[in-house]
Amino acid sequence: MVYHDKKLKIFSCTANKELAQAIAEKVGCKLGDGEVVRFSDGEITVRIGESVRGADVFIIQSTNAPANDNLMELLIMIDACRRASARRITAVIPYYGYARQERKAKARDPITAKLVANLITVAGADRVLTLDLHAPAIQGFYDIPVDHLTAVPLLAEYYKKRNLENTVVVSPDMGGVTRARDLAERLRVPLAIMDKRRPKPNVSEILNIIGDIKDKDVIMVDDIIDTAGTISQGAAALLERGAKSVTACCTHPVFSGPAIERLEKSPLQEVVVTDSIALSEDKKIEKITQLSLAELFADAIVRIHEDLSISELFN
Repeated sequence: MVYHDKKLKIFSCTANKELAQAIAEKVGCKLGDGEVVRFSDGEITVRIGESVRGADVFIIQSTNAPANDNLMELLIMIDACRRASARRITAVIPYYGYARQERKAKARDPITAKLVANLITVAGADRVLTLDLHAPAIQGFYDIPVDHLTAVPLLAEYYKKRNLENTVVVSPDMGGVTRARDLAERLRVPLAIMDKRRPKPNVSEILNIIGDIKDKDVIMVDDIIDTAGTISQGAAALLERGAKSVTACCTHPVFSGPAIERLEKSPLQEVVVTDSIALSEDKKIEKITQLSLAELFADAIVRIHEDLSISELFN
């Protein structure tokens, strides 16, 4: 894609510069001259080295760990562009942090996902472009447009290159059934569901498996792999119940705490993820395959800039 429009500008904070650079290249423009600066006391500021007056600005920043620093970078850059008279500002958030705090699970819980929405709006964003929100209802927390992309078509294209004759897609919990069904339908294979409970955060127990997985090649699909406890336990449970092989895929490779160690020790043959979160070198183990989101986000950015439909990107 080659796109020459001086009014379209793409800037990046520090969370995922590599993805931002790839998106800009796919769009056909240079990454904007913007820099995040940290003072000795830990405060953050940004320096925009080119005019954004009257421009359609897209700021790319995932809000993964360190979530608070990355979120502040995004807010400050939005504010800087707003004060520099950008015509429109779109916050491009490949991984939307705090999305798992979208409701009150018990008394006196905060709804931090709503607070983040308020912060991004008040900072000056005119719209948000994001991917596979853990809770799609977060779109309703905003009073500005939210374009919500999905990585399922990208994952499906990867798996379509294989022999899927004996394959079944498995959702690791009831909450992920819609995503798993979407992938299963695209691959034209059956669907199964794991019934589990969470006695406490980051701990899960598999109670039952709904569907036929005996002698099948299983693809487990989720939106996030965090500590990898669920996905590792799930793989072991599926093999115990007769699955032939197990692979896993997800959109967001959070990989916190013992995740990499668990994945290496797990019976999973492969873990397919996207680059919504940049992986450090110690997390790029042999089992992990990372797919690029650059083309998906580049197409979305051009469509938003030209006021075209985004829904075609779901096909």
